[in-house]
Amino acid sequence: MAGLFFSPISVIGNQFNQAMTAMAGAERLFALLDAEPEWSDPPDAREVDLQGRVEFRDVTFAYIPGRPVLHDIQFTVEPGQTVALVGHTGSGKTSIINLAAKFYLPGQGQVLLDGIDSREIESGRLHRQMGVVLQQNYLFSGDIASNVRMGKPDADDQEIADVFERLGSGALLEQLPQGLRTQVGERGGSLSLGQRQLVCFARALIADPRILILDEATSSIDSATEARLQEALRVLLAGRTSFVVAHRLSTIRHADLVLVLDHGRIIERGRHAELMERGGVYAAQYRRFAAAGGVRRSGDDAASTSGVQNS
Repeated sequence: MAGLFFSPISVIGNQFNQAMTAMAGAERLFALLDAEPEWSDPPDAREVDLQGRVEFRDVTFAYIPGRPVLHDIQFTVEPGQTVALVGHTGSGKTSIINLAAKFYLPGQGQVLLDGIDSREIESGRLHRQMGVVLQQNYLFSGDIASNVRMGKPDADDQEIADVFERLGSGALLEQLPQGLRTQVGERGGSLSLGQRQLVCFARALIADPRILILDEATSSIDSATEARLQEALRVLLAGRTSFVVAHRLSTIRHADLVLVLDHGRIIERGRHAELMERGGVYAAQYRRFAAAGGVRRSGDDAASTSGVQNS
């Protein structure tokens, strides 16, 4: 009898606790939805079809007023070129990417896209012409095809499969039990780290972006897998302006411009070979790391430059 009496009370108590937890989460959600944006596009914002030229002109930027994380950044990337960003954690690599993608606006100076101040460009149109692949990407519960199709909603299965082939990862679909219909699970939990990254590459590239941003995008892929991807990636990046937070020598070696950052400033710039010949900070850090056995090679291109970033 006691069980019959207390069991409903226990159930009600558990449901009450769940309701209170949900209410607390809802309060945070509604606070986020009600938050006013820090900035918005001007009424006369321009809808621009990008060619891909990006120029940072005397850019200074701070997330917190009075504490700049970038100082007097100045460089130009022509359409189709690749710029590699190298530096220790907190040196400003991701901040440059955030400004290039107009996730933030510079406090001083200008970010020019095809010669137009990013402040004057309509954000939605701009972001539809950009592809972003991060170190930690989000995959939604569903199958591989639906996740890739977020980059291009009208893409059919054959187009999606072709993208994987161009990436040199068609074998991935053959290895999975249901191919494109394989369920990835919440946050991609049923896939390996490398497989998740490949799906995210496909999602970005199927949209055929004019500007491609790769933020540590291959750091979750082992050297052997990345070596197989390099030639395909070079083909796919052709004609696209690309910003790459450099993680491995293969990325830096083929970049048109390497920017070496330190505490929010560009301290060296040039191609990989030029920087090595110059014998400056970049060369010293790289050689020190290589001497410590930190450079791993798989063929000619799969060496890691993690030490250049984190020294």
